[in-house]
Amino acid sequence: MKNVQDRQDCYQISHTREDSKLIIYLSGEFALGNLNAFSADIQDLLQTNGIRAIDFDLSEVSYVDSAAALAILNLQKTAASGDILSRLVNPREEIERLFGVIDQDALSHPPLKTKETRENLVFQVGENSLAIVRDLVGFITFFGELMAAITYAVLHPRSVRAKDVLFYMKRAGVDGLPIVGLISTLIGLIIAFMSFLQLRLIGANIYVPALVSFAMVKELGPIMTAILVAGRSGSAFAAEIGTMAVNEEVDALQTMGFDPVSFLAVPKITALVIVVPVLTLYADLFGILGGLLVGSIGFDMSFQTYIIQSLKAVEVFDLATSLIKAGVFAVLIAGIGCQKGFQARWGAQDVGKYTTSAVVSAIFLIVVADSFFAVIFYYLR
Repeated sequence: MKNVQDRQDCYQISHTREDSKLIIYLSGEFALGNLNAFSADIQDLLQTNGIRAIDFDLSEVSYVDSAAALAILNLQKTAASGDILSRLVNPREEIERLFGVIDQDALSHPPLKTKETRENLVFQVGENSLAIVRDLVGFITFFGELMAAITYAVLHPRSVRAKDVLFYMKRAGVDGLPIVGLISTLIGLIIAFMSFLQLRLIGANIYVPALVSFAMVKELGPIMTAILVAGRSGSAFAAEIGTMAVNEEVDALQTMGFDPVSFLAVPKITALVIVVPVLTLYADLFGILGGLLVGSIGFDMSFQTYIIQSLKAVEVFDLATSLIKAGVFAVLIAGIGCQKGFQARWGAQDVGKYTTSAVVSAIFLIVVADSFFAVIFYYLR
């Protein structure tokens, strides 16, 4: 006996029974628009008592979209949960291809979490520790590749693209002069002003130029310049290489036989090693001039006195150590920026993530390195 049910003249569902086997005949169009209706009709048939097997006859089905196909597969899954074997029979070729591309294992294991999970403290500490170890391993690996690339560049200078080095020297050095000069002048002005306020209480105003000059040359000049360069150029390096990595341009370079570290990182590092020491001297000069403005305008100290006291405070050793620190900071900034850029893989969000990480990591390493230099140069002197 056959039952026929009509809904909106789009589809028909009928069935016959052979002992414990139910044959469901589907015909017409099955799509998102009538999904709830035909799913309910078939679900009612699945409640038939004594059924052990079901065949879905698709020979008369003219159209099935992806939503309807998923619904039919979920109905099969429902039948299987009741120990009922089901199968799709006589599908047309295009319909069979549609069902063939659906991953039924994925339906059994949905990718989204069904409920919120809370990891305990031990799990979080373990995950973060593993992330730190992975980052450390990645940094060491990149550092090794970078040292090999720099060694090759030193032995084969013509392999370094001079135009790229000049380009990054302009972008990191010349374009950074205004902000470095402004910040350094303000730093020197603030230090001089606060020093005058304190030292005049004991009549020691004469030592203010020495304090400003020594502080700028020994510490504030190199570290402030490095932080500014990390924010401007380190982030730019990470974003540039990260975008190339996301767009698979780095993979394309490898396919063409180029070493990405030599091709992309070495020119950037070379440029920063050249310009950061120069920017540091520039920052030292403007910091001292900022102090001079306060001394000569606000506290009636002569220009000649300020210059003489500044020269007495600064020695060649201090200037040399300042430049050494600037060179090391340049390698850290460019190296971290390039390494974080190479880690980006999955779109704009990854580029933003690793660009931020490059700036934070560079500033942290700059402060750590400066702490070591402070101790080492104290004992060397």
